[in-house]
Amino acid sequence: MVTIIKIGGSLHSKGLTENLFEDIKIFLKKEPLVLVHGGGNTVTEIAENLGKKQEFIVSPSGVKSRYTDKETASIFMMVMCGKINKEIVISLQKLGINAVGLGGIDSNLLNAKRKKKLLIIDERKRKLAIDGGYTGKIYSVNTDLLNNLLDSGYLPVISPVALSDEFEILNVNGDRAASNIASHLNATRVIFLTDVDGIFLDNKLLSKLTLNEAKELLPNLGFGMEQKLISCIESLENGVKEGIIASGNSINPISNAFKHSNCTVISNE
Repeated sequence: MVTIIKIGGSLHSKGLTENLFEDIKIFLKKEPLVLVHGGGNTVTEIAENLGKKQEFIVSPSGVKSRYTDKETASIFMMVMCGKINKEIVISLQKLGINAVGLGGIDSNLLNAKRKKKLLIIDERKRKLAIDGGYTGKIYSVNTDLLNNLLDSGYLPVISPVALSDEFEILNVNGDRAASNIASHLNATRVIFLTDVDGIFLDNKLLSKLTLNEAKELLPNLGFGMEQKLISCIESLENGVKEGIIASGNSINPISNAFKHSNCTVISNE
């Protein structure tokens, strides 16, 4: 029994609260956790400070993502695996938590297929096929490594950077990384912590969604929330019992999400 927590990049860019880390310590007494973090805004800020302008593309379905060339892939790894990951590990260790920071490239933790082509919509609303750059789709997770760490009482903290079959650095979406890890570990649940309480429709928080309701809702969501809901759907289809979207800014966010308090819960029931 394990829970996967995805800490959104929107939370990191505004500063992660001490209460979040304290709540992690409390929850670890109930069951083991694996943390996955984002940090796209920080990557963009540092890349542009280094003089590397960041480009974003839009898919035909309206999904916005970073275009990752080779230089951006190196910056992405530096910021995710170096700065953000280690800042989170330090905050956890201050509370006496045995946190281990890992990038997806470590010990083949996350292996991904490099996308050869990307289909995008340009400014004139035309469909174009462009080089896939250094982005990937995860196909395997080193569960032996994660289970060994969990069995030994460690808390894995994972950066969403994957390794290709050609040993290249690949940018993978953090939400999808959390979903893949949850699926491969047969996790009980996956919790996505972001900067809002969950999914809203007509200014009303949707507290519960079935899998079919979640699929029907997808076209009505913006990019960030769409990725989280897609990841919840994928997790449930692969055996995870529930996906939860909740605010990481609330008091005791993980404990409250576990109780289904003030969040959106997606399940097969």
